[in-house]
Amino acid sequence: MVGVTQSRVLSTLRYDVPASLVVFLIAVPLSLGISMASGAPLAAGLIAAVVGGIVAGALGGSAVQVSGPAAGLSLVVADLVQTYGWRATCMITLLAGAVQLVLGVFRAARAALAVSPAVVHGMLAGVGVVIALSQLHVVLGGSSQRSALANIMELPAQLAEMHGHTVAVGLLTIAVLALWTRLPKRVKVVPAPLAALLVAAVTAYVFQWDVTRIDLSGTLGDWQFPVVPQGDWEHVVAAVLLVALLAGVESLLCSVAVDGMHTGPRADLDQELTGQGVANMVSGALGGLPLAGVIVRSTANVQAGARSRWSTILHGTWVLVFALGFGWTIKLIPVEALAALLVFIGVQMVNLGHVRKVHGHGEVPVYVATMAAVILLGLAEGVLAGLALAALLALRRLTWVTVKIHEMPDGRWHATICGSLTFLGVPRLTHELRAIPEGAAVDLDLNIDFMDNAAFEAIHSWRLGHERLGGTVDIDEVHDEWYALAASGARTYPAKSLPKAPDRSWLPWAHRNHRPARHASPPTHGVSPPPHGRPASVECQLTAGAREFHRRTAPLVRPIFTELARKQQPSHLFITCADSRVVPSLITASGPGDLFTVRNIGNLVPRRGAEPHDDSMAAAIEYATQVLSVHTITVCGHSGCGAMAGLLSGGVKAGSLPGLRRWLRHGHHSLARFIESAEEPLDARALDQLCRVNVQQQLENLRTYRKVDEQVRDGRLQLVGLYFDIGAARVHMVPPLPPTLAVKI
Repeated sequence: MVGVTQSRVLSTLRYDVPASLVVFLIAVPLSLGISMASGAPLAAGLIAAVVGGIVAGALGGSAVQVSGPAAGLSLVVADLVQTYGWRATCMITLLAGAVQLVLGVFRAARAALAVSPAVVHGMLAGVGVVIALSQLHVVLGGSSQRSALANIMELPAQLAEMHGHTVAVGLLTIAVLALWTRLPKRVKVVPAPLAALLVAAVTAYVFQWDVTRIDLSGTLGDWQFPVVPQGDWEHVVAAVLLVALLAGVESLLCSVAVDGMHTGPRADLDQELTGQGVANMVSGALGGLPLAGVIVRSTANVQAGARSRWSTILHGTWVLVFALGFGWTIKLIPVEALAALLVFIGVQMVNLGHVRKVHGHGEVPVYVATMAAVILLGLAEGVLAGLALAALLALRRLTWVTVKIHEMPDGRWHATICGSLTFLGVPRLTHELRAIPEGAAVDLDLNIDFMDNAAFEAIHSWRLGHERLGGTVDIDEVHDEWYALAASGARTYPAKSLPKAPDRSWLPWAHRNHRPARHASPPTHGVSPPPHGRPASVECQLTAGAREFHRRTAPLVRPIFTELARKQQPSHLFITCADSRVVPSLITASGPGDLFTVRNIGNLVPRRGAEPHDDSMAAAIEYATQVLSVHTITVCGHSGCGAMAGLLSGGVKAGSLPGLRRWLRHGHHSLARFIESAEEPLDARALDQLCRVNVQQQLENLRTYRKVDEQVRDGRLQLVGLYFDIGAARVHMVPPLPPTLAVKI
């Protein structure tokens, strides 16, 4: 126990203390800037940073997330301060914390993750633009207006009347922030925000520039308990819920993002929401800003090497020590430098990386709409607009129907309907189906996961009308049988069905439920089918199979083959028999690009230099090991192998096949090994025993190739033997030959 405690203390001193100092240096200037953007007392940002570090750090569910005042909440706070006053805003923060606490206790944290990230990123981008526009006026020597539009309209006049010293301080601050990332690593130990404010403060002091100074002295001691907001109760409740939900969602999304940055324990989201609630209650009671998990400080904490929550707690402690003991130094910072810092932060909040991410999922309209609404209307209105648009797009995707219709070379028409069939898709569905000529033979594939009554009636009515005019409609349901159930009058499923993989692609042709009307010759009444289910025309069956591949499988695997088209990188050379019952991809559950496959009669590997000479196997081995750099060579035999039966018969069964008889000479070593180890007399299991011995011998034959032997000895290549029991549909591992026997042959 003592050893564990000592180890934790050493880990804290080694990793968490340095990380806490880095976060502290970032937190102080950002907290002051967010206070300024929120229209709150500057001390409120430091109070929120202290509470976020100590309280949220101790009670939260994430080990390395850092909480504090968040720029994303500054617009809400600024509006609340102007509407209700500062002390009432603190009460709203306290009540919002209570709401978060209740939600955390009732384990509702996961529900917050249902908010589209496009809405969150769009909200933050809009807030960033508003902050940058408002603080730009301060940099120019003026004052910010009430709205973003007003700030834009006043900007030309402000540019005409800008003050030289204030602009110089602002430009100097932004220049330091922009260039700091390009400096050497040892210099960047000092965080960019702190460095920018220090450079601006020192420069303004040395050159005696006429700038506005910050004075924080005495503000931490002017504490008064929050008061109840005066006004319509529904507006107050809406404000409380808005602060609680925005801060909670931002904290939980930050927790999820931070989990991907470290290898420590995963965050408990319900505990995190509870901790955030308690911290906001304390912050509101003490006169601090609303707080949330902040990605900038959390990322810096992880990158600085934090291992536990002690880093977050200590950073809050350092902020408290600074505010109580060194708060007087803040008066040296020019207000214009702090405003320039906010302009820089606001511009960075419009993250193009987020735009690229949401673009890949078709959610750029949600991002843009949210950002525009936040800028033009306000934060709450912007978030609601983004959520509404995201919901509409989601509904559109859920009910989107894809209809593809084309004429086949044989004159039949093929139609494919994919998606969820609801009344919303009926107009487009009926329009597309009516384009099929009257009297045509139609193959209709329904690849759907839901069908309501309106969609069924539309398809069924069209089918009846088409058949009434002399056409035929052959319906195939790839998914669950929604149409068949509705047509039979049975009760359909109450909800969408889960996707189901096609269950026919791996079956033999004779076992598939093909309809004779589709892609096949006309039915031959009175004619017996070919024996053993063998199709009358192999070419016709292969063509039908290719069409089925194009129709069902190709759309699913096309992205994979598009990627594989550039280069193949198989990890295995798979040598097996040409027997039609052995399907390598099926018995190994492998996919395209996994196996470099060689097949021959008896899965034989001719020994190097053996007669009759055969370069096909040698070429495959050389290419696989020296070009493709495979990791494994597998030889797979199977039960009831005809080649091994030919060996056992002494060539009698291959008497009329001279090519086969010559090829089987490569199996003489397998036969000799089997005879040497077999017990007399040979029983009915002799053939399968020879099949297994043959696998072992072919593995040994592979070692006669110099490159193979070298790679096996170096541990870069592994030789594996498999045996497929066809009757039992089981794959067995075949152990390699004992070294003594391997040397003897």
